[in-house]
Amino acid sequence: MTKLILLRHGQSLWNMENRFTGWTDVDLSDKGKREAADAARLMVDEGLRFDVAFTSALKRAIRTLWIVMDEMDLMWIPVERTWRLNERHYGALQGKNKREMAQKFGKEQIHTWRRSYNIRPPALDDNDPRHPRHDPCYQSLPRDILPGTESLEDTLKRVLPYWHDRIYPTLQCGRTVLIAAHGNSLRALLKHIEGISDEEISGINIPTGIPRVYTLNEDMSTISVRYLGNPERVREAISGVANQV
Repeated sequence: MTKLILLRHGQSLWNMENRFTGWTDVDLSDKGKREAADAARLMVDEGLRFDVAFTSALKRAIRTLWIVMDEMDLMWIPVERTWRLNERHYGALQGKNKREMAQKFGKEQIHTWRRSYNIRPPALDDNDPRHPRHDPCYQSLPRDILPGTESLEDTLKRVLPYWHDRIYPTLQCGRTVLIAAHGNSLRALLKHIEGISDEEISGINIPTGIPRVYTLNEDMSTISVRYLGNPERVREAISGVANQV
């Protein structure tokens, strides 16, 4: 049996301020750092270890992974970073307060932009300094693949090639994999792994800092899946994400 662990980064500074973050490279809050350490302890208590880790190009996910590896004495584990595991790009909403945007556009519109499968928020202009083509992190990538906005469908389309080329073959080798990433890049993966419909995925919320563990058969079919930790705490964390406005 092989295990796959999905871990959304701990609370970021902009999560704390209730702002749309997307590809903006903000760090963890103090609470987020504690959540990352708690995630490590949950895995240790479960007797879990991982052989290789994958993460995004954004520091909130990278730092979450660093904290987990440090707490678990696994700093030597191979790590791959990729922009393909970045958070969904929220376009012109990035940096904006969610409650203020709900007052401006209406709660229903904000919910549609946040949770629908194939509807994109308003795009950033190419000349906007927030556009990733101005970020040195992505200077080696073709400019035409860098998004000014994304739907969840777009996010899945950029995540899947990396899943098929790098992550899935690693799992097939029998190695336990940890993916430290973001709410929407992980929702996209979860949709693919679990075969969730376009309609149902809008109701799926992933809490920060709580490992979701898949036990897989040799043919990569799922034997079991669950969040680690106290079920009531997990439910409260998921509800907190769902009710965020």
